[in-house]
Amino acid sequence: MAIPTLDPNAPDFTRRYVNLADPRLGAQALEASDDFFAPKERMLNPEPAVFIPGKYDDHGKWMDGWETRRKRTTGYDWCVVKLARPGVIKGIDVDTSHFTGNFPPAASIEGGYAADGEAPAQWTEIVPSTTLQGNSHHYLEVKSEQPFTHLRVNIYPDGGIARLRVYGQPQLDWSRADRNELVDLGAMENGAYMVGTNNQHFGLASTLLMPGRGVNMGDGWETRRRREPGNDWCIVALAQPGIIKKVEVDTAHFKGNYPDRCSLQAAYVKGGTDSSLVTQAMFWPALLGEQKLQMDKQHFFESEVAALGPVTHVRFNIYPDGGVSRLRLFGTLA
Repeated sequence: MAIPTLDPNAPDFTRRYVNLADPRLGAQALEASDDFFAPKERMLNPEPAVFIPGKYDDHGKWMDGWETRRKRTTGYDWCVVKLARPGVIKGIDVDTSHFTGNFPPAASIEGGYAADGEAPAQWTEIVPSTTLQGNSHHYLEVKSEQPFTHLRVNIYPDGGIARLRVYGQPQLDWSRADRNELVDLGAMENGAYMVGTNNQHFGLASTLLMPGRGVNMGDGWETRRRREPGNDWCIVALAQPGIIKKVEVDTAHFKGNYPDRCSLQAAYVKGGTDSSLVTQAMFWPALLGEQKLQMDKQHFFESEVAALGPVTHVRFNIYPDGGVSRLRLFGTLA
């Protein structure tokens, strides 16, 4: 898996929320009007798009994305994507990397909801027709608070999109959940998200909340080498208010660069904004005192976790810096 490079111009939603169009979580490209030159499924690949000079297949130049043939009739091309989870979409990245003379001049996106997994009967426009450029990321903020299960990507009139990223917050029905069962309240797939971090030079902090174990050192949160006093940190908004009973800190693949120690602070937050939490979090009570870490290992803490009662947010501290693959915050719903 290629390591995604961190785009300094990317908006906060790309660092904060889960990609609901990630096939590793279950997203699928269901159908398209045409995908003659490059299959629709390739548009959802989690790794960054690549260009391979001189690579051709039976249909022409091999391109890393979804690409339709040149349209010789009226109309436009489209693709329907089933999201990995029903979710409220915060923003979308329409990425035309490596598409130069063959990108669509414009695109629009519609959302729909279908509980049974079939394509929706009705569509709502969430991104109006927007001008696209070649070989570029197009970061499009979405204002709708409505949850969607499917998206329909319309390109005018034809062409290719390298990658589609759909950043949002999964919406789960917690009403039937067992209040005594331990759930990972810090999992992105359950609705948790990354409020902020002081540094993510080598790897996004939001990766901590992804499912499964990290596949390599690029699949985790890694800060630059600290040359001044202090420590690195990130703040997680839990999927639901809950009582944390057990913590896992996984340093998979981090060997010469794992943190020496870690700790957790937590609080039940009412009101305020995500940005105001950064200052508040410095003074939150300890959920887990400083613990020594080892390289390339899953660390489990249970008896060491303080009984703080229900909390909504957690600050994860690493000392002084380094890389962590995953953070799991197991608890019962408040």
